[in-house]
Amino acid sequence: MFMEGRALPELGAFIGALPLLGLAPNGDGHPVLVLPGLVASDVSTRPLRAFLKSRGYAVSGWRQGRNLGLRPGVQHAMVDLVHELNDTHGRKISLVGWSLGGLYARQLAKVMPERVRQVITLGSPFASSPKATNAWRVYEMASGRSAEEEDHRFGGTLAGAPPVPTTAIFSRTDGVCAWQGCREQSSHMSESIEVESSHCGMGHHPAVVYAVAERLAQKEGEWKPFNRSGWRSLVYPDPHR
Repeated sequence: MFMEGRALPELGAFIGALPLLGLAPNGDGHPVLVLPGLVASDVSTRPLRAFLKSRGYAVSGWRQGRNLGLRPGVQHAMVDLVHELNDTHGRKISLVGWSLGGLYARQLAKVMPERVRQVITLGSPFASSPKATNAWRVYEMASGRSAEEEDHRFGGTLAGAPPVPTTAIFSRTDGVCAWQGCREQSSHMSESIEVESSHCGMGHHPAVVYAVAERLAQKEGEWKPFNRSGWRSLVYPDPHR
């Protein structure tokens, strides 16, 4: 948890790295929904959303204030927003979720895969016990639900990969969520990307922001795993080591 103090310097690094991040590929204008983490709001994802907007995407926050867990109405509001963005732009939507927001993103893709282009999670503990984090007590207080209470009506079990291209970005120095539970199994449609980041700074860490932009820039229907060759091997550790 002490290492989470890196989050603020990581924001400064993001601002300083903007000229280099400008080398990230431009998008094709498709809609992107960014979902915040526990007790966070759209304010927390503003740097990431602003950058993705500058790369040409139609970006939206989740529009529900603070994320206090899967309370009554939250699931339906997210489903309605996916429908709205999908119908407005006439294109499939990419979902980017930070921490708890990433769990929502995965489940949304499971219940409406025909509307989702791809899923990217940032430090989301989908593959471990709900109590394998330092935030489970906060979740229980905020949501009024047990951390181990899983709503199978919303997309089924958390660990199962969505039926769309899925990227899980994680950090072994994450001070909130156990990194082992934030990794995805590798397949022809799923992968993990490792970064050296705090949990609370993951949404604006330069390496994360670049990876998200690079993943989103792939042409629809032509998804391929992240390429770590060249200079990227110096920034992105081997997630399978």
